[in-house]
Amino acid sequence: MEAIVAPVEFTTTHWSVVLTAADPVAPDRRGAMAHLCETYWYPLYAYVRRRGNSAHEAEELTQEFFARLIEKEFIRNTDPEKGRFRAFLLVCLKRFLANEWDRARAEKRGGKTSIFSIDFHDADERYRREPIDGLTAERVFERRWALGLLERVLAQLADEMADSGKGRVFEKLKGYLMSEADTPTHECAARELGLSPGAVKVRVHRLRQRYRQLLRERIAMTLSDPGEVDDEIRRLFSALSV
Repeated sequence: MEAIVAPVEFTTTHWSVVLTAADPVAPDRRGAMAHLCETYWYPLYAYVRRRGNSAHEAEELTQEFFARLIEKEFIRNTDPEKGRFRAFLLVCLKRFLANEWDRARAEKRGGKTSIFSIDFHDADERYRREPIDGLTAERVFERRWALGLLERVLAQLADEMADSGKGRVFEKLKGYLMSEADTPTHECAARELGLSPGAVKVRVHRLRQRYRQLLRERIAMTLSDPGEVDDEIRRLFSALSV
């Protein structure tokens, strides 16, 4: 069984990746599917767990779902004009849980081998840290999608700052982007960085601007209509309001 490995970040739009994954003869199909798996496996796993399945059952279900996403070519039915890909993916998962799981277990007992594996080593620990009391499985899925998106934006900004020789500045100031409780004051950050408080404020302002820009770009990549970006941002922050 081949382990699925997160590929180098795709530079095309998110929907281009989806359509590449849907094309059985595309040269980059496996890399595109790996990219989608890396992006969505944990939100889907969290959804399955919230539906009352054990950690082991959720791992098997999520693993098998992605295998069937390829084998049954569910993904070929996607259409950028019909809405958000994550909504389509969740519908496919619900159908799989309702109709396919018994059949999948029967095939597994017959010796069928999955074509790739997902690394679940910390999945249950991550799930146990989720503040999910009172949340539906759908809300848990949306929340994990939103957090994953913000994490990727932050990682992209960290890489940009490191590449420009400003990695230390980013590490000292990133707390201002996330409103972390232990974020130092501008004066403390200024002393640590050898800057004036005013210079720190300017850098924080620029970081926030770039962070917002990257967030909008990332969200636009997941949409067929650029005019929906603001609505999607509202959905993102609504999903985070627990």
